[in-house]
Amino acid sequence: MIRDRVPLALRRGAVPWDRQRPTWRDAEPALIAAALERARQRPSGNWYVLGAAGGITADRPFGRTVGGVEVVAWRDARGRLVAGPGACPHLGAPLKDAVVRCGTLRCHWHGLALNGSATAGWSPLPAHDDGVLAWVRLDAVGGEEPLAAPVLPRRPPPGSAVAAVFTATGRCEPQDVVANRLDPWHGGWFHPYSFVDLTVEEPADADSFAVRVSFKVAGRVVVPVRAVFSAPEPRTVVMHITEGEGAGSVVETHATPLGPDHDGGPRTAVTEAVIATSPRPGFTAARAAAPLLRPLMRAASARLWRDDLAYAERRCSLRGAGRLPG
Repeated sequence: MIRDRVPLALRRGAVPWDRQRPTWRDAEPALIAAALERARQRPSGNWYVLGAAGGITADRPFGRTVGGVEVVAWRDARGRLVAGPGACPHLGAPLKDAVVRCGTLRCHWHGLALNGSATAGWSPLPAHDDGVLAWVRLDAVGGEEPLAAPVLPRRPPPGSAVAAVFTATGRCEPQDVVANRLDPWHGGWFHPYSFVDLTVEEPADADSFAVRVSFKVAGRVVVPVRAVFSAPEPRTVVMHITEGEGAGSVVETHATPLGPDHDGGPRTAVTEAVIATSPRPGFTAARAAAPLLRPLMRAASARLWRDDLAYAERRCSLRGAGRLPG
């Protein structure tokens, strides 16, 4: 068992990167493909992540293309999330460039005012604010049976956690992002600056992968944890820390299809929400310092996703060439 009282450990007998145990035999392509296919068969209710809930404010609109559909979102006069088509119904102006005044969005081409209600051919889309992320439901894009709310994983109570959200865009499809996250075996090889001593527990569960891994702090100082990866819906992979420092913390990776780029290639937005918690008394001070911690948390996610998007983009390219199953 990982000791709960001492979060830090000193690695003994550490081996160089190129002498660690190879994991390629364990990372069976068929095993990863089967986990991906099970995720793709789960319902999403046609919900897509727009971005960080805190990034959609009352003073300006937020625009994103999801599955080739322009979407605009903003906060109404009561602070509620509003989302709808991103093209003005009058002459097609981009509503992401509009202005928001007292909860009303006003088109900058001819002044059409939208308060979130159906107006002049414009109708709102179902939107959901879960306190960390903002979502929109696009039934025409998803084509599934609609759900009243997104499929959300278990999270720590908001008052006991610090959340940070990072977003990046890659030239790949959502399945490539999900496949990356359903391959925990690559962590110690592909991210040696962050992860060491990684082992995947056997046998792998049909719907999750349990991993024992140490996060590098400095030199030989590490934080050992046990984490479980699962995919609750087609475009989401969740890592729950179940033992060790930060037990109860969650890292959610959401993949949102954006639509083709100028060359016709696929684009996907990766939105990673890190929701950290700890039972330690000192974590109260960490929550108080959340504005200082969030940039550090986002920087850590950015470093990992610089590499993981290269993985996902490479996978997408190989699929396009017929060298991997699509």
